[in-house]
Amino acid sequence: MKRHATAVWAGSLKEGNGKITTQSNVLSNTQYSFKTRFEDGNGTNPEELIAAAHSGCFTMQLTAYLNEAGYRVASIETKCDIDFQNGSVVSSHLSVIARIDDIETNEFQQLVKKAETNCPISKLLNTQISSNATLVRS
Repeated sequence: MKRHATAVWAGSLKEGNGKITTQSNVLSNTQYSFKTRFEDGNGTNPEELIAAAHSGCFTMQLTAYLNEAGYRVASIETKCDIDFQNGSVVSSHLSVIARIDDIETNEFQQLVKKAETNCPISKLLNTQISSNATLVRS
């Protein structure tokens, strides 16, 4: 399986602008610019898209591990914070809130760490990855 996205840029770095389109067209000519990346502009930016990819991938991987262990997942919400400094992504932090009955906290935390290490986006990122996870009983 292969997936793709396209970015088109016009103009200089600071005054120019770009558009990103994904294969699925969920993003279709979505605006990005210097301001959306480094200031407070209207549109998206590469780091926000990395955060979306990492939170989505991690959440699916954690769900797979929980299902393999025999648990039914009521819900998992993952927020990903990407730290971009001096032209590099220096860390990705995952904040997880999960609703799962009948699982011990220790086993849940072990599966969170396993997913943190093994989701495909975690493997792709060459940066510090961390997480904190809260287990909520229904």
